[in-house]
This record gives sequence, structure tokens and C-alpha cells, in this order.
Amino acid sequence: MTLLERDKHAPAAWRGNLPVTSRYTYGIAGEKFFRALKDEGRIMGMVCPNCGLTYVPAAAFCERCLSELTEWVDVGLVGELHTFTILFVDYEGNPLDEPELVGFIKFGDGGIVHKLDADPDLLEIGMKMEAALKPKSKRTGSILDIEHFRPVK
Repeated sequence: MTLLERDKHAPAAWRGNLPVTSRYTYGIAGEKFFRALKDEGRIMGMVCPNCGLTYVPAAAFCERCLSELTEWVDVGLVGELHTFTILFVDYEGNPLDEPELVGFIKFGDGGIVHKLDADPDLLEIGMKMEAALKPKSKRTGSILDIEHFRPVK
């Protein structure tokens, strides 16, 4: 018996505001990833024991072979620029006051999309980029603990 079959008096429509709240949770792998970023200033990944793929950010299962991932590795703070773009509008399509430079920094077989602090004319695909972290006292356990990525000097 379905829920609607059990309650014949269920409303057909809800009028007004729906009082819904939610809270995003990182999950087991995500929690350890963000805790290491916050507490230790490290970017961690997980390695698949069957495929050998390194997942960054961390995941609980391999998307290729579905193996459980249990091996953590420190991938360092330096990744490789895979691609980048300049944003002129925000998520809602409104013009930004100042354009933002965003890139995909590759770590292992995954990577992180984040702000870049660089001259776009000097960027090259494949160049090494390092994470600039907030001071430890200001980290909160989010991806914004990384202020931006910048070219390695």
C-alpha cells in the first residue's frame, strides 16, 4: 500500500511557503578530505585497489569498478592546470563587477575547480599550480579554505 493510499485525506496541493530546510553533509570520504584540508593543510585523495585510480576529491567507491576505497594518499598542494576560463557573469547570469578566473586543477585522476590568481595571458595548459591556503586559524573545513590556485614559481 502506498502512502497516498493510506491517507485519503492528504492535501492535493500545498499553498504558501513550504517549510523545508536541509543541510549538506560531506559523507565519510568528504569529511576526512575537508578535515585534512582544515587541520593539516593537506589535499587528500583515495586510491582504488583494483584500478589504481586516484580520486580527488576523495570518494567512497571507485566509479569504474565499484570497489570500496580505503587507501588515503596525500596528493600535495601542487596540481596541474587542465583547463581554465574567465567568468563575466555569476550563477544567476548577472554581470560581475570584476571578471573571475577559474580553472580545473588536476590531482591524480580527479581534480578541483577553483579560483585562480594569475595573469590569464601567462597561463598554459599543463603548468603546475599550487594551492594558496587560508591561515590555519581561519580555515572552516570547506573548499574555501583554499583561497585560490596560483602558478608555481
